[in-house]
Amino acid sequence: MIRSMTGYGRCQETVNGRDILVEIKSVNHRYYEFSARVPRNYGYLEEKMKSFLQGRVSRGKIDAGITVYNIEGRDALIEVNKPIASGYINALRSAKSELLLVDDIKLSNLLRLPDIFNVRKAVEDEDIIWSDVKTAAAKALDNFITMREKEGMKLKEDVLSRLSVIDKYVLEIERLSPKASEAYRTRLFNKMSEILNDIKADEQRILTEVAIFAEKTAVDEETVRLKSHINQFRDMLESDETVGRKLDFLIQEFNRETNTIGSKCQDVEITKIVIDMKSEIEKIREQIQNIE
Repeated sequence: MIRSMTGYGRCQETVNGRDILVEIKSVNHRYYEFSARVPRNYGYLEEKMKSFLQGRVSRGKIDAGITVYNIEGRDALIEVNKPIASGYINALRSAKSELLLVDDIKLSNLLRLPDIFNVRKAVEDEDIIWSDVKTAAAKALDNFITMREKEGMKLKEDVLSRLSVIDKYVLEIERLSPKASEAYRTRLFNKMSEILNDIKADEQRILTEVAIFAEKTAVDEETVRLKSHINQFRDMLESDETVGRKLDFLIQEFNRETNTIGSKCQDVEITKIVIDMKSEIEKIREQIQNIE
């Protein structure tokens, strides 16, 4: 299916206690170019995201944004500061014997004392983090691809309509070409006869030379190749492969054959058709610049 190189996809959801947002957008580019915006502590996600997208995206300038928010306390590791707790207990028991106090120390008493707990951030497993991010990234990528495909369908419809116009132009050139060649042959024969009027010349020789020159104005080969290119172009538009580069090459062949027809023909009507045809080819070239 034809895809545009312009697209956008987004997904935000909570995965394993993490609020994850992934955004993917792209514009035209001849090759695959990737850049990403990721949180400072998650730099390793950039390369993983690049490889993940490259599996389904072959061309375009891709920009990905990733944000990861841990739900409060989700990544906290809380431990009892045992040396501090032991120090508090020893101090209280020492005071008990000196001050003749009742030994009724309870856990609830310790909870109110400062520095009794150590709170630190747990070390995160990169593979687990990437697995969670990939869950959101896969959905964002699906949305991104869907948009590219919708835009690609519009491009395809426009290009097909212009190919039909070019097809009609080629048929018209084929219709006019024999008449134009014959008119050129007649003009050339008359001109040569006029020039050689005072010189004894074999009329058959003149006719032969005229035919050789006139043959050079025939565009049968060019129109046959153009029709073949048009059929190839249509086949590529139906392909499931990425064909942007192939289409770009083929449109150059369109231009080459059309320019040759224009340079060969001396007919005003054909020249006008060639100009119109080159205009349609240029519009197609502009459209396929956006095809993956």
